[in-house]
Amino acid sequence: MDHLSFISPTRNSPWGTYLAQVEATLPYLGRLARWAETLRRPKRALIVDIPIELDDGRIAHFEGYRVQHSLTRGPGKGGVRYHPEVTLEEVMALSAWMTVKNAAVNLPYGGAKGGIRVDPGQLSLKELERVTRRYTSEIGIIIGPNQDIPAPDVNTNGQIMAWMMDTYSMNTGATATGVVTGKPIPLGGSLGRVAATGRGVFVIAREAMRRLGMPLEEARVAVQGFGNVGSVAAKMFVANGARLVCVQDHTGTILNEAGLDIARLLDHVAQHKGVVGFPGADLIDNENFWDVQSDVLIPAALEGQISAERAQRLRTHLVVEGANGPTTPDGEAVLAERGIPVVPDVIANAGGVTVSYFEWVQDFSSFFWTEDEINVRLDKILVGAFKGIWETSEQHRISLRTAAFTVACTRVLQAREERGLYP
Repeated sequence: MDHLSFISPTRNSPWGTYLAQVEATLPYLGRLARWAETLRRPKRALIVDIPIELDDGRIAHFEGYRVQHSLTRGPGKGGVRYHPEVTLEEVMALSAWMTVKNAAVNLPYGGAKGGIRVDPGQLSLKELERVTRRYTSEIGIIIGPNQDIPAPDVNTNGQIMAWMMDTYSMNTGATATGVVTGKPIPLGGSLGRVAATGRGVFVIAREAMRRLGMPLEEARVAVQGFGNVGSVAAKMFVANGARLVCVQDHTGTILNEAGLDIARLLDHVAQHKGVVGFPGADLIDNENFWDVQSDVLIPAALEGQISAERAQRLRTHLVVEGANGPTTPDGEAVLAERGIPVVPDVIANAGGVTVSYFEWVQDFSSFFWTEDEINVRLDKILVGAFKGIWETSEQHRISLRTAAFTVACTRVLQAREERGLYP
């Protein structure tokens, strides 16, 4: 097989990780395996230059990406992240995981992802707006409500989506609310969208625990990453009787064996922008997070966190991936050897894209649902999708990840086969 010329993945790099996951799925694809090469090649990758004028009059340039991995099952769908370490390869892997995630939950989307190499903390609000608007103009040639629909991801939020929507609308001459999801409510955003990813993590974890015979009451939960996903998931676990014992974020790691007071912790984080300094907990070394005893461990930060070495140290009964790609192939092999099940990102954090889909549908029909309706529909879709993945896992005696990829890749490749090749 000729490798793509523009990247050089290693076994545990994001794209290398994705390729290994596809490889593990091949024996279960039957006749569709002849189309598998399509999974290893993104349909389209756009690299753009983003020049802006800084507040002090200097000109700065940033590198931006938008990758559409697959548009076979529908328009592209996937977030945009602002991070100084973003690379083309990382965005490619994230777009490929979106293809799998959308197909695993059976949403009518392909997979896409975007990113800008920037530290948003170093920019003023006005500079951030200029970067966002210029990026949107540059990728405007390949995005649109029926082509590719961006959403928030790491370091992006509703305000950034509002700027993207406005820029695209101004450039096309008509208000296009459906071009992005995760927008503020007054601009066609959906109720329940902000909490959806964290809610989905909890719902899927609850289903996995039920099937594994693990009680939710008094279950010890450790969470890495206390942003939108980790904090909402933690809150729902505590509301359902579990104990949040350890949290790590970009400021540090806090531990309280008796359980952290979630309401007070959320207030502290809102005020101090991080968990460190919270009076109801002890500060521990970041690396010791992986040694904390828990029933459920939720990595909800960035990819590549659970390496083989950390996997060897984990003292947990279940890993539920809130982030995208937090477990490396080597880490996963160690967890499998140790008998610690991993609920993969492509189903565990699919709540966000599911409610993004609801938002998109509501924008098209200009008819909006209540938050209760959204949560009921979200739970139903996730529980049904997880049931199919669990059954596939038991049928073939394969990991939940390989089962999720088998279900998803079968759907993608069936669509590919039926559409055929043009021209």
